[in-house]
Amino acid sequence: MNQHLLLDIEGTTCPVSFVSKILFPFAKRELSSYLIQNEHNGNQSQTIQKAKKEWAEDQSVKSVQLKKQVDLQQISEMDALTQYLEHLIVIDKKSTALKDIQGEIWELGYSNGELKAELFPETVECLQQWHRQGITLSVYSSGSIHAQKLLYRYTSEGNLETLFSHWFDTHTGAKKASQSYTTIATQINSAPENIWFISDNGEECDAARKAGMKTLFSLRDGNPDRDPRDHEVIQSLREVDRYLAAKK
Repeated sequence: MNQHLLLDIEGTTCPVSFVSKILFPFAKRELSSYLIQNEHNGNQSQTIQKAKKEWAEDQSVKSVQLKKQVDLQQISEMDALTQYLEHLIVIDKKSTALKDIQGEIWELGYSNGELKAELFPETVECLQQWHRQGITLSVYSSGSIHAQKLLYRYTSEGNLETLFSHWFDTHTGAKKASQSYTTIATQINSAPENIWFISDNGEECDAARKAGMKTLFSLRDGNPDRDPRDHEVIQSLREVDRYLAAKK
């Protein structure tokens, strides 16, 4: 029976602080120039159009306020879109279009050496060990697949991208929806009970377990969700092995 590990990133294999204090500020800093340069540029233009569509459908106070300013010609549509997306970064809204844009912006930072992924100290050793053992490794994160691959490609320990067999983001579905995990199990051709999902979010663990997966709650310093509910708790990826061994 082949075992599978479905891994979240932020708060699970990578410190929350790397995302909140390095990646998000970098994307926010570069957002305006990215939008201006790529508004009419192929695939990037399509992503920007998706962001405009999300903004048009958003009826939050901030969204409506910015639309009104555009209607009154107080600011340009592109300036308003920039402010809207910056707002989503600040509140960490799981916007699929924003995540796609962030991934493209981060690629610039990774490729020029300005960004380097920070992982928990044991992450590389554990990933390599599981891969050697024949355990199938997959990623499910709210960040775009593009951003996920970049993070593992540009680490201080080298390129880890090839250790993973499957990648999933919110294009698959919301991380707090059980159907998303059913879809993932189908796509990786595994029974849900053969998959361990590891996340720092209790609601995501609830959804995965409802779909039939086994779950581990990652409780680390700096993780905002401190309530594991009734999920098994790990404070290091090294603790995963005893659960894998017990279920063989």
